[in-house]
Amino acid sequence: MIHASRSHRIDTIFVLIIFCVFAVSVLMVLMLGASTYAKVTEMSGEGHSERSVLSYIWTKVKNSDDAGQVHVGDFHGLSALYIDEEIGQAVYRTAIYGYNGWVYELFCEAGLDFYPEDGQQIIRLDHLVFKWLESGLIRVSADARSLLIFPRGSASEADSYLAYAEGGASG
Repeated sequence: MIHASRSHRIDTIFVLIIFCVFAVSVLMVLMLGASTYAKVTEMSGEGHSERSVLSYIWTKVKNSDDAGQVHVGDFHGLSALYIDEEIGQAVYRTAIYGYNGWVYELFCEAGLDFYPEDGQQIIRLDHLVFKWLESGLIRVSADARSLLIFPRGSASEADSYLAYAEGGASG
């Protein structure tokens, strides 16, 4: 009987040790999973602003109907993308530019003088540069991403297209 009681205690201790090992393993897997989830969430959010801005700009250019409406220029010392459109008898201009860590859009009658702070803040972004390339493409650089656009009426008469270049974009 003493032998059976001692065997029962050893079995109980063994089961408790197995349970503790299992519980510790489950906790470690949960902590590792939570850490991995946090890292993936952080990484997916890092490029969100750049992707959103580039898609926004591409859509604005794509929706301009007539040849010659889209051009790149200077807006009070800032690189800007201009989209002109005729409404009634007047020409209106949309200017998209980066200012004080934000992407701004300004819609006004062409020829009127406005200032960068007069525009509407769109999304937070540190770096936004537009460059007209000899091929008729417009390069849009937004932080670490870039976009190439063929506006209608450019040298190739090609439809606009989207091409992301990952990594350090040069302006």
